[in-house]
Amino acid sequence: MEVDQTLLKEAYRAFNTRDIDGALTLMQSDVEWPNGMEGGFVYGHDGVRDYWTRQWNLIDPRVEPLAFTQEPDGRIRTEVNQLIKELSGEVIATGTVYHLYTIEEGLIRRMDIETV
Repeated sequence: MEVDQTLLKEAYRAFNTRDIDGALTLMQSDVEWPNGMEGGFVYGHDGVRDYWTRQWNLIDPRVEPLAFTQEPDGRIRTEVNQLIKELSGEVIATGTVYHLYTIEEGLIRRMDIETV
């Protein structure tokens, strides 16, 4: 699980620094990624790129992983501190969320947002 944690920490770093290309190198080419703003999923590198570009033009999200646990089905559950700001800097939301990752062949295959 240590290798998976390193991969995910790098993915969060890339997201927070707005390094889309760096983040995409950590994902399968046909990755399934949740659309947290509008619902559903986006698919593939182009889908993630388009989604994040739209998202970052509307809000300023930052996500910091706090803890990782391996689920019985093999997915990695990540406890995340999330801070979402308006582009003006005003805080919209903050709190803990949970992301569930499916990792295949050393790359992110799918991410789900866990609702608790």
